[in-house]
Amino acid sequence: MFKRYFITGLLIWIPLAITAWVLSMIVGVMDQSLLLLPEAIHPIHLLGFDLPGAGTVLTLMIIFVTGLLAANFIGQKLVSWWEQILARIPVVNSLYNAVKQVSDTILSPNGNAFRKTLLVQYPRQGSWTIAFLTGKPGGDVANHLDGNYVSVYVPTTPNPTSGFFLMMPVEEVVELKMSVDEALKYIVSMGVVPPSPKSSRRHGKTDPLQTISSGTP
Repeated sequence: MFKRYFITGLLIWIPLAITAWVLSMIVGVMDQSLLLLPEAIHPIHLLGFDLPGAGTVLTLMIIFVTGLLAANFIGQKLVSWWEQILARIPVVNSLYNAVKQVSDTILSPNGNAFRKTLLVQYPRQGSWTIAFLTGKPGGDVANHLDGNYVSVYVPTTPNPTSGFFLMMPVEEVVELKMSVDEALKYIVSMGVVPPSPKSSRRHGKTDPLQTISSGTP
């Protein structure tokens, strides 16, 4: 009896504790933006006490204002000028360009990267796992692949931020009618939390991918 109640309590508190811990780390990192302000106008000096989350609000405002300024002609010129400066700095140039290409591909509203959930055979034939479409092989790599291939990212569980990059034949990939959020929950839970049955009935049976749209990066 004690064991059952104890486990029930753990199942309630563990998700809450982990969620609070992650949010606390995120807020703590974003609060570091207060260091950009003069110390005299920090909340602890203005209000007499520390105000958790003030830096988070400031960070969000900085991101919004940056996007607002970069959307006009003058802002685009400033961004272009800044990128030209970074292009002249060794190491920084290659690192910045790599990160920018990845972020532009993933966050672009018109991009298809990480917007399609796939079912692939990995690490061997007969073993299936969930992957995400990231695009098509390019550069000299495409010259050495015979046939139509797609680039996929196979995340690990329970930490989907690490994984494997694979190039697979289109005919060996199955597109799932499953949102990325549902797939991530399925991966993080190690298969314990399956996709909603209502979603499966709504979308119906899935078919293997025959082609990848030309708009895919």
